[in-house]
Amino acid sequence: MAAICVFCASSRTLDQRWLDLASETGAELARRGHTLVSGGGCVGMMGAVADGARAAGGYTSGVIPQSLVDLEVADLASDELLVTDGMASRKTLMIDKSDAFVALPGGLGTLDELFEVWTTATLALHTKPMVLVDADDFYRPLLDWLRTLAEQRFLKPAGLDLLLVARTVPEALDLLDSRLI
Repeated sequence: MAAICVFCASSRTLDQRWLDLASETGAELARRGHTLVSGGGCVGMMGAVADGARAAGGYTSGVIPQSLVDLEVADLASDELLVTDGMASRKTLMIDKSDAFVALPGGLGTLDELFEVWTTATLALHTKPMVLVDADDFYRPLLDWLRTLAEQRFLKPAGLDLLLVARTVPEALDLLDSRLI
């Protein structure tokens, strides 16, 4: 099947519902036979998505910079753990290794990764599908703002259309699976 990169929060102080969403995502990826590509961390949603994938028999590939390994937050249980020299090379490797992308709720790091993948898609540097999981309207304010960007012609409507939006994990993976065939 496909290598699916999941962008999500690594915070240790999140509500349990977000950790459960990440675990569900990992498990659903594994059930569908996909490989999980993650940021290689063992904490927060990032750790939960990897644990969920492994618990369901999935293969996990983590990509993490040495600086985070040094902080002892690496997912040492990962089937494959690739260590990079920095955050930029981590992001590049995650993109290169992946066939598609899922963005779960997250903060600045998640948005940075999502916007990098999305920007390179709008420049036709890749055609890999991307889906944003808008669980509990987490991303609604951002999506409203992005539509305003398109209305004011800062973003082409075709660029906006490249980012698929789903409310649930199964819906998100159905969207990706339909585009990976």
